[in-house]
Amino acid sequence: MHLSENEGIEGNTFVVTGGLGFVGSALCLELLRRGAHQVRAFDLRTTSPWSANLRQHGVHCVQGDVTHKKDVEKALRGADCVFHLASYGMSGKEMLQFGRVDEVNINGTCHILDACLEFGIQRLVYVSTYNVVFGGEEIVNGNEALRYFPIDNHVDPYGRSKSIAEQLVLKYNARPFRKKSGKCLYTCAVRPAAIYGPGEERHLPRIVSLAKLGLVPFKIGEANVKTDWIYVDNLVLALVMASMGLLDDIPGRDKERHPIAAGQPYFVSDGSPVNTFEFIRPLLRSLDYDLPKASLSVPRALSLGKVFWAVYTILYPWLNRWWLPQPLILPAEVYKVGVTHYFSFLKAKEELGFVPMVTPREGMAATISYWQERKRKTLDGPTIYAWLFCVLGMATLFCAAYLPDIGPVPLFRAISLFFLRSMRVVRTTFLLAAAAHIGEAVYAWKLAKRVDPANSRGWFWQTLALGFFSLRFLLKRARKARAPRH
Repeated sequence: MHLSENEGIEGNTFVVTGGLGFVGSALCLELLRRGAHQVRAFDLRTTSPWSANLRQHGVHCVQGDVTHKKDVEKALRGADCVFHLASYGMSGKEMLQFGRVDEVNINGTCHILDACLEFGIQRLVYVSTYNVVFGGEEIVNGNEALRYFPIDNHVDPYGRSKSIAEQLVLKYNARPFRKKSGKCLYTCAVRPAAIYGPGEERHLPRIVSLAKLGLVPFKIGEANVKTDWIYVDNLVLALVMASMGLLDDIPGRDKERHPIAAGQPYFVSDGSPVNTFEFIRPLLRSLDYDLPKASLSVPRALSLGKVFWAVYTILYPWLNRWWLPQPLILPAEVYKVGVTHYFSFLKAKEELGFVPMVTPREGMAATISYWQERKRKTLDGPTIYAWLFCVLGMATLFCAAYLPDIGPVPLFRAISLFFLRSMRVVRTTFLLAAAAHIGEAVYAWKLAKRVDPANSRGWFWQTLALGFFSLRFLLKRARKARAPRH
């Protein structure tokens, strides 16, 4: 397909569902850059890390829920093209909320399709997933000829619901509008690899936070397992080109033929399959976080994932509570990192003209720079094991030194006496440790006032709890802050 870079964009109105998200916001800005008349970011949220920037650039932010038909109709009325990115349940605790996953991914997509037919919107680009064809069985350089993975065999509701939704979208292709205008709706589906880039909010933040706490203890699968990734700018380019592939008014094209992308799915990626743990290694190393050295086989990882699935299913009523952490791993995530599955983007290249513009090296460099800056602005600290050692150790000493023999106190006292031999030494040790923590906390607060004023209170409280285990991170930051001056 040989079109100008703004074909079908200049002067048109676009709706991006999930428009306040990581990919959605980047797509909105790119559409405006290419001359769109109006871009609407339709999202359940009213604010996001990107919303202020979108509004500054003239994006119309429309708050609403894709599961509510009236909200969808309000957002889509008068649009020329829709990019349907909104989804739910991709990873973590969201995966276990079966009802909401189906409601958003299936019912929401039905509302989008109905509104397109009602309002005569000619182009719909659906953002799908590799999981419509992948369910734990190895795929090497797969293509769009692969059959859908059996619906009943999906291990998570997200893959199942996205498969159903994609098939609905493609079956709606070439369906005539309800108002007999002689025209019809054209649809296509883009199946991106795992997405990364500065500000990505699903994969990398979870990995980085677990690595920071020392909770990435092992790799999953063999070292030769490979999967695909795609940089956000490459995905945005693929989506824009897919929308062009649905144009039916291109000069020189046979008017009787459907647009080239109509009714078609497309795999898109950076085109460089890599082991997931090797992919994230440069990022974690740049942040001074430990990398997993041990490996866990896929069957054993699946067993662990099923345990977390069972535990979090029991905790279903509290899945949305802030205090409930993300599960370490779930079965579908085991397959994603432990079983080879990568795909060719040859069809997207030949039919849409898609070629990744950002190389994996460039994309990872930009991602690393973002995370280094993000780390510099936030409170750093030790792993969860240091937290447990300090907090439990100080609590045990306090109980042993000052509390009466109630509950577990006799056990704590016995443990303390085993190491410290006498009550006088136990009390003295606690007082000296408490004094050291207080002194280190005050010093940390004063030092942070110079090198990290935004987090000075955080450094005080963290050092009060952890002592030198926290202070050493601040001292390291202070050394880095002084380094450029020499």
